[in-house]
Amino acid sequence: MGLLDGTTEKSYYQGSSFGTYQFTSLNNIIDNFIVAYVGEGKIIEKARRTDIAFHAQRALQELSFDTLKSTKSQEIEVPSSLKMILPHDYVNYVKFSWKDSAGIEHNILPQSKSSNPTAITQDADGNYQFTGDNLTTTDSDTWESYKSRTPSENAKDDYNYDNDDFDLNIGQRYGLDPQFAQVNGFFYIDENKGNVHFSSNISGKTVTLKYISDSLGTDAEMQVHKFAEEAMYKCIAYAIMNTKANVQEYIVNRFRKDKFAAVRTAKLRLSNLKLEELTQILRGKSKHLKH
Repeated sequence: MGLLDGTTEKSYYQGSSFGTYQFTSLNNIIDNFIVAYVGEGKIIEKARRTDIAFHAQRALQELSFDTLKSTKSQEIEVPSSLKMILPHDYVNYVKFSWKDSAGIEHNILPQSKSSNPTAITQDADGNYQFTGDNLTTTDSDTWESYKSRTPSENAKDDYNYDNDDFDLNIGQRYGLDPQFAQVNGFFYIDENKGNVHFSSNISGKTVTLKYISDSLGTDAEMQVHKFAEEAMYKCIAYAIMNTKANVQEYIVNRFRKDKFAAVRTAKLRLSNLKLEELTQILRGKSKHLKH
């Protein structure tokens, strides 16, 4: 039996591209848009394919950031330099984590109290040093100090509070900043140099970076989930009408509302909520939590 795209079941199961039926290519989106939306007697009478392709790519970018399932991942073993190079198509991170021996991921939190500023080389009198016409720079003292520090979370003290002196302190430890009260380590991103810097307790660990791309890579990457196909059409139509001359404002507003409604529907569909899974999570809602 053949599938709708012309692929036979035998060629599909003996191939390597599994699960692709849930997506449609950007080229198909453009072709379908021209057929359904452009022409005499249709919503858009004239539009060049190059214009449609531009707006389609922009729509794919915007939907990739907060609607489509466009998260990619990269796994490396952190070297002694404690640096990780950002992927070539990196736009923003979703999360960093390291895996333990059981394959469980532990979230690494961002470090907002340190950075890797550009360090300018100076002589004994504080004068700047130059290489040709450019300032001579090196790794910053801030980064070197952070890299060589042993995080306090590596030390563990097991205090026993089960006595009369500490009974009143149970659940009332003051002074902790929750963003730093964890043992999984920290990272910060040097956007200028394209590196991720980790705290020293991450050295040698296998770290996974999950990040967002703009989906504008290879033809295989420029795909749209079928749940968001209608949102793509509405985004392209709105962008074309919004940039055309002599289009009345109420028409543009109508296309804007159609776009927002279609994107909202796509987000709901792609959120992939399942009643059984939500029920399992909510079974813990009645548990007593001590603060």
